Amino acid sequence: MNQTEKAKAFAALHRKGDPIVLYNIWDAGTAKAVADAGAKALATGSWSVAAAHGFADGEKLPMSVLVETAKSITDAVDLPLSVDFEGAYSADPQGAAANVAKLMEVGAIGINFEDRVVSGEGLYPIESQAARIRAIRAMADRKGMPFFINARTDLFLAESDLSKHAGLVDEAIERGRAYAAAGGSGFFVPGLIDPGLIEKICAASSLPVNVMMRAGAPDVKTLAELGVRRISYGPGPYRLMIERLRQEAAAIYSPL
Repeated sequence: MNQTEKAKAFAALHRKGDPIVLYNIWDAGTAKAVADAGAKALATGSWSVAAAHGFADGEKLPMSVLVETAKSITDAVDLPLSVDFEGAYSADPQGAAANVAKLMEVGAIGINFEDRVVSGEGLYPIESQAARIRAIRAMADRKGMPFFINARTDLFLAESDLSKHAGLVDEAIERGRAYAAAGGSGFFVPGLIDPGLIEKICAASSLPVNVMMRAGAPDVKTLAELGVRRISYGPGPYRLMIERLRQEAAAIYSPL
């Protein structure tokens, strides 16, 4: 498939009742392993890619390294690749669009794009984030690419008190509608694990909803029944693999 065909195939995988499941990767080696396991598409996790290069999450990884990592993945594996691009390394709409274009140039067919102010506090106002999505969509349209913008809200991820998540749902729905109108392709609500709240957002969203697996989250079958059309694993795979590596190393280096 060429890049446009990959982008269309990726969008088509977001099916109601049969969600796309993305076991997040961080380099060409993990991309090959997950592809060999039967994945239909690939997605990086920003936390994992940064950690694999010795950096903290939050756009601390140089963008040039992230772009080169994306290129190494698309060169190695012939599957659609979505890149977790955090805030696109720019608060400015045109700057964000120019940065996303660099990922498109190396073969990526989509991004996660979050509304958290990466180098500051809180979330962007709805219209500010919508303006950035519009700019990215306009750039992709000029290039004739049906690029998948997975518009992410950090409302739930930023609130560690799960009992307060119900009070955030209305704003999440409002953000999802604004992001859809601006040209978003999907709506990502990491941190949300309550089945009833997930179902409510899925029912209200015109975009396919993405939920991230974490402790306490419903299983894949239940999420599909709730209306979720995309399931991802975030930094979980990296943490699992690193812990196994640490244990194996400890067994070797520990005193007998």
